[in-house]
Amino acid sequence: MEELVYTQLKETVYQETMDNGLKVFLLSKPEMAKTFGIFTTNYGSIDQTFTPIGKDEKVTVPEGIAHFLEHKLFEKEDRDVFQDFTRLGASANAFTSFTKTAYLFSATSQIEKNVQTLLDFVQDPYFSEESVEKEKGIIAQEIRMYDDQPDWRSFFGTIQSLYHNHPVKVDIAGTVDSIQNITKDDLYTCYETFYHPSNMVLFIAGNFDPESMMALVRENQSKKEFPDAPEINRSYPDEPTTVAKKDHTITMPVTTAKAMVGVKENVNDLTGEELVRGELLSGMILDYYFSRSGVFYEELYKNDLIDDSFQFETELDREFGFTILGGDSRKPDEMAARIKEMLHELKDKRISDEDFTRMKRKKIGQFMRAMNSLEFIANQFTHYHTLGTDLFEVLPIIESLTADDAEEYLQHWLKEDAISVFQIKPQTNA
Repeated sequence: MEELVYTQLKETVYQETMDNGLKVFLLSKPEMAKTFGIFTTNYGSIDQTFTPIGKDEKVTVPEGIAHFLEHKLFEKEDRDVFQDFTRLGASANAFTSFTKTAYLFSATSQIEKNVQTLLDFVQDPYFSEESVEKEKGIIAQEIRMYDDQPDWRSFFGTIQSLYHNHPVKVDIAGTVDSIQNITKDDLYTCYETFYHPSNMVLFIAGNFDPESMMALVRENQSKKEFPDAPEINRSYPDEPTTVAKKDHTITMPVTTAKAMVGVKENVNDLTGEELVRGELLSGMILDYYFSRSGVFYEELYKNDLIDDSFQFETELDREFGFTILGGDSRKPDEMAARIKEMLHELKDKRISDEDFTRMKRKKIGQFMRAMNSLEFIANQFTHYHTLGTDLFEVLPIIESLTADDAEEYLQHWLKEDAISVFQIKPQTNA
């Protein structure tokens, strides 16, 4: 077991790679009453085309299968795993993102039993044709529910306008039609390829003894047999740097229109640290101009182009990246046009060294507050690890950023053919 000591943050993470390839990270925080564990595979909704373990030919599986698989792992032949955690006094959950699937629990007691339960249920799949067919109806209802939510539709509608071919444009849950094609064999194919321990990370943070916990995980894994670690061969379609649609509008039963401006980020050939730096700089710049204290926000608000629903985010990950700004507006066309103008104006603006120092202090403060959350630490550590970086090295990265870095980033950031506008307007009675 190796100790990773982060002097600046006064934290120590214990690390070990099991014989089967599973990477385990433990953050012992005795002052905490709660313990949080998360078991993550580097496999998400965009991983639709790949070469299955033991095969030579690529396959393309139905859209939404990673999310479907997440649901099915909780159901065993004789029970529902959620009940196992409940009996142990734990709260359990799971999520699927574009690039990861994670299973998690939080508890204040019986921590070792909960860790064993987490490891055992994820590493013991059970799929039957009957249960797969039953699940299709449940997930179809979930998809229809999200399709009725304007905020969700505006988010994915913007991404669909940005991307031509990349599977990031597909809802993580898939479509009602696509999930009908999922079979038991498909689920086992995806599970055997992507749920090998060598493609997974276990992170546990909270009140426990690290030596005892690592011994428990070591013993648990030694009792299980896995094939040799596969080399996962994923495939993604060619994707132009231009957007798929510059403008796209749909109607829904909403009282106020929604307008979102999307920027397609170019992440080709970027390393993990470069992705982190880009996401940090983008977030700081957008916060400086478009947060409630920002000059752009003030102008948009005074001109009645936005309301309190206005928001922005940047996501940079393996194979894709995007920035989205927008919200409700009584003047959606005018709002979207002005935001596009503002984004282009950023190239001609220079953030002073003094202002950038304040931006860094704000970012550091946000980061340090977030580090008080076990859930944040565990989730983000896993995320950065899959990118090849380290959450506990983010603070030095923030401190190293300069106003010159921000200016250089802006000069290469925005291109007109990488911007798209997606709107939802109220339905009108003919």
